[in-house]
Amino acid sequence: MNTAHSDQEQPLIGHLVELRQRLLYSVLTVLVIFLGLFYFANDLYTWVSAPLTALLPAGTSMIATDVTSPFFAPFKLTLVASVFLAMPLLLHQAWSFIAPGLYAHEKRLAVPLLASSIFLFYLGVAFAYFVVFPLIFGFFTSVGPENIAVMTDISSYLNFVLKLFFAFGLVFEIPVATLLLLWSGVVTVRSLREKRAYVIVGCFVVGMLLTPPDIISQSLLAVPMWLLFELGILLGRVLVKPPVDSDDEELDAAIDEETHNRS
Repeated sequence: MNTAHSDQEQPLIGHLVELRQRLLYSVLTVLVIFLGLFYFANDLYTWVSAPLTALLPAGTSMIATDVTSPFFAPFKLTLVASVFLAMPLLLHQAWSFIAPGLYAHEKRLAVPLLASSIFLFYLGVAFAYFVVFPLIFGFFTSVGPENIAVMTDISSYLNFVLKLFFAFGLVFEIPVATLLLLWSGVVTVRSLREKRAYVIVGCFVVGMLLTPPDIISQSLLAVPMWLLFELGILLGRVLVKPPVDSDDEELDAAIDEETHNRS
């Protein structure tokens, strides 16, 4: 009895030990990257704030309304950047933990999806920085009253850009999410095409909730969401086989059997 009980507990203990080790490796990875970047924390913040500071009127600059902001704002940015840069290694640790429990065809499917997810997330962040930020900040700095000097708090600015980074990074995962839904059989390409109008409305609702209350930033999030949804449908038509109804399978089997008997 004791031997059987210990044999049942051992795999669970082994999985917990492996999980702890991989979590430890992940934390150490982020810590090492953070220590390497912390020396350049102020330079990193200067680079992130460049889309706004380049548009500020002459004689104005960003400000710190809190005593601790000049330290904690670059600190927070460096920590988030460390997680961003460590993402491939973090996903590799997660993949190494779950891979032994997957079938061969699932492994062949998961590897390209993981690589695509990382690439699309980084692409979304780059799209926000190089395309969205200049348009949004250009709009905000040009519509204010003439007697108001634009001097943004560094902590408020950081929270704003990090929110948009995560929003666009997640939005660019839509093709991967669409393919997963199609592969799992939850939806079909036909059902997604029939719900296209609702999806477009939903994209603009999400854009309204995740971006500032102006039509420019909302459209810059909603339109890519819709286009990425269409890309997911296109990839689904190419990569995902439509489900075959069980009645059709039985009918095909009966026809094949009858043809075989006649021959």
